[in-house]
Amino acid sequence: MSTTRLVLVCGQHRESTRMLSTRLMTGLPATAVVHHDLSRVADGVVRRRVRMGRADTTTTVELAHGCVSCTLREDLLPLVRALAADPRIERIVLHLDPVVEPEPVCWALENVLVGTAPVGDVTSVEAVITVVDPATWLEDATGDVPITELGAVDDDRTVAQVVVGQVEFADALVLTSAAEPWLAAQVDAVLDRLAPGAPKAWLGDVEPTALLAAIPANARRGEIDGAHGPLLRGEPPLEHDCGVALTVFRERRPFHPERLHDAIDVLLDGVVRTRGRVWVASQPDVALWLESAGGGLRVGHAGAWLAAVPETAWDRVPAERTVSAALEWDARFGDRLQELVILSHRADPEEIVEALTAALLTDEELAAESEWPGYADPFGSWHAEPCGESPAVDLGVPTVRKEES
Repeated sequence: MSTTRLVLVCGQHRESTRMLSTRLMTGLPATAVVHHDLSRVADGVVRRRVRMGRADTTTTVELAHGCVSCTLREDLLPLVRALAADPRIERIVLHLDPVVEPEPVCWALENVLVGTAPVGDVTSVEAVITVVDPATWLEDATGDVPITELGAVDDDRTVAQVVVGQVEFADALVLTSAAEPWLAAQVDAVLDRLAPGAPKAWLGDVEPTALLAAIPANARRGEIDGAHGPLLRGEPPLEHDCGVALTVFRERRPFHPERLHDAIDVLLDGVVRTRGRVWVASQPDVALWLESAGGGLRVGHAGAWLAAVPETAWDRVPAERTVSAALEWDARFGDRLQELVILSHRADPEEIVEALTAALLTDEELAAESEWPGYADPFGSWHAEPCGESPAVDLGVPTVRKEES
């Protein structure tokens, strides 16, 4: 059975993303555009606009029990299913509000049931396209401005976390305006490493068919990476360029939890993005997921290390993970491993590695394994994120995380 193609459009500038959505609608046959405007969510108002050809309908959507995420889930997903059933429609453009990241939307499409099946049964993500203003994007991506300044309510993310997430998940990038030459070169170097392989086009010159055709065959197209998947997706360039660098930190010994906590600031200044798995000595069986964007940081539970579970349970994890673990299995620690990828633009990669290395256990501490459970652990208190805590982003992605500032 053929599926209806979905194109997600996101970015920080409402007018630019609207222009791109319109260009896609007019340039591609049988295309509808759906947009949930969250600019007045603080007043309890969400406006849903649906366009196709000359038809243009705007509806005020009731805020489902005060939760924007629930409203989007309960309105957007059934609407997409209904549009997918319309024989006149071959493609749906989901024009996302600036405070919405595409990854949780794609997760909801594949995992949240509408009736008896998810919307992903009748749709497929053709592309995620992110609109970027090179003149302002890098400042946004490396700052610590709360997303509430863009109108989000009860949301603890930063603007940096949103804009970096929007680019990192993109299959194609559309640029809105030119920046001065040095900044433009820096932004280009960051984008090439954050979204490797994503074709770029200027908003004024976008030709929809050509842009979609330029997306490489190995693009993610809505696919969500597992916490134990490869960290260098898409083979980004590893050489330094305009001060921009990708640093891979890999070590076999655990972090001391307090020293790691003290060292984390090195990841929040002059760094665009950090992603990866960490292992603290006080939690020997648990992999932690660490992710930073600008001055915002998330640390969350990434499940058990394979070494901490019976081999009989290994058949419930992806084969790629078990194969990778087997290739690098350590006689003492199994698959436990520090593995972080750091994308910096001003910070010194050597200083980052030096600070992280100093947070590892010393030889003496490594030998005293019986003492590890007694270490004070700033990462030991977890809470489940309620649906209303990050209303513009949490469309159902299950997560347990701790926030650091």
